[in-house]
Amino acid sequence: MKSYKELTVYQKAYELSLQVYKTTGKFPTEEKFGLVSQMRRAAVSIPCNIAEGYRRRGRKEYIQFLHIALGSCGELETLLSLSNDLKLLEDSNFNALYILQEEVSKMLYKLINSLAKD
Repeated sequence: MKSYKELTVYQKAYELSLQVYKTTGKFPTEEKFGLVSQMRRAAVSIPCNIAEGYRRRGRKEYIQFLHIALGSCGELETLLSLSNDLKLLEDSNFNALYILQEEVSKMLYKLINSLAKD
């Protein structure tokens, strides 16, 4: 594999971050420095840590960055639920983002386990 960009998990994580940006752009302005900022940071952290870990020299470091990406998935999951409960997200947007976040999390688990076995 020539690039992290070829990884399906990276592509899905990148798409997730784009969708979070688009969706949070509709949040109330008073959330700009609260939930919007926090959700965007967590979402962007996922593909960034996949990319940074891939560029590191060692497998151990790569796995460490994938764990950080996985932690950001957990953070985003919580923020999505909170936003949904506060009625800042429409149910359809929440469901789409939640499902995509779950898919990325599962793919990260599989990648970490695969790298840890070798």
